[in-house]
Amino acid sequence: MSTAPVIAAVDGSDDGRRVLEWAVDAARRRAAPLRVVHVRQYAAWGQADVLVAGPPDAEGDPVLDDVRALLRDVADAPAAEYVAVEGVPGAVLPELGADAQLLVLGSRGRGGFAGLLLGSNSLAAARDADCPVVVVPRPGREIPEGAPAAPGPRVVVGLHADSPDAAGLEFAFTEAAPRRARVQVIAAYPWPARTWSAPGQTVPPPVGQDAVEHETRSLVEGFLAPHRERHPGVATEVRVLPGDAAGHLVTASGDADLVVVGRHRRRLLAPARMMGSVTQAVLLHAACPIAVVPPAPPKE
Repeated sequence: MSTAPVIAAVDGSDDGRRVLEWAVDAARRRAAPLRVVHVRQYAAWGQADVLVAGPPDAEGDPVLDDVRALLRDVADAPAAEYVAVEGVPGAVLPELGADAQLLVLGSRGRGGFAGLLLGSNSLAAARDADCPVVVVPRPGREIPEGAPAAPGPRVVVGLHADSPDAAGLEFAFTEAAPRRARVQVIAAYPWPARTWSAPGQTVPPPVGQDAVEHETRSLVEGFLAPHRERHPGVATEVRVLPGDAAGHLVTASGDADLVVVGRHRRRLLAPARMMGSVTQAVLLHAACPIAVVPPAPPKE
């Protein structure tokens, strides 16, 4: 296992406690150390008349003191270090992922507006961090009812058949293995399809829905083959569905352990890091923790 830490971003709120619980379990599963970080949002160096030398001291930080007390009562707690950082959370949090294997944070920090489903700091970290980011939502998110899932632990992963994300698939299998969970792959295809013949006029597509679904399933099975070979003990379930990918993933999140989505690869004409509309929708609405996985670096 990697010796890079699992980072839990805490702020003294109930969200922070949920983040800590999830991060402790993740560190155990990965045999990794835990790094607990408190970002002090209102830094002294942000005041023009104050000069601060060096980083803040983690000793005496009440938020970190509470975490220390909590972890003392946790059986088999991973080795932990405690770090206090001063700065703007939206800028600091993504930087924390530079030497981490996983960054875990809440959907909204202390002081966030009550009506927001996802805070700007969580969005920035999920978009910009170098490592996978897990966002633990607040309980009580309402989602549409879907077809009942088979019992047992489940890791859901979205797969775009036209541009498959190998990093997201591998992350889903790696998370599922120690949980003894199955990987549920959801691949959506656009339907009903329309071909424009003239302004305001459409014609039926040249192929039927069954053919599109069959081709999509064939592509998905091919993409899954190397991951199944590397993880023979992980069961898989493939669902090929018409319509809105984000809606299907959100519906599947109701009783899932984790939903895994990808992040866009940088492009020549769009060099900034980006998240697609599906990933943003899942972050906003999914009921279970959401992992946003950056793309694998391009092969040289």
